[in-house]
Amino acid sequence: MTNLPVRAVKVEPVEMVPGIWRRTLSCGQRLMVVQTTLEEGAAVPVHSHPHEQITCIIEGRLSMEVEGQTHVLGPGDSLLLPGDVEHGATAIERTLVIDTFSPPREDYK
Repeated sequence: MTNLPVRAVKVEPVEMVPGIWRRTLSCGQRLMVVQTTLEEGAAVPVHSHPHEQITCIIEGRLSMEVEGQTHVLGPGDSLLLPGDVEHGATAIERTLVIDTFSPPREDYK
């Protein structure tokens, strides 16, 4: 089955924590695509989940902590996070991210 294109501007954003909103754009049986917007200074607390995650920076800059190491990512950069790896992030400036998760996160549907 083919899904029609999803227009991000038509997906209602969900505030995850203060200053961070997500839009679930697409969700299949084994893969989920999420657009996340982080305001400058907004932080995702360090956490882990069983899902494999790829984070791609579209615009802005993000400081990501992965297992105690800090990585600064900018437009065009991506980072693969295996499942169960502790990670968190802080927006250095307003940042737009595309995250993919496999398998899909039930809490993001």
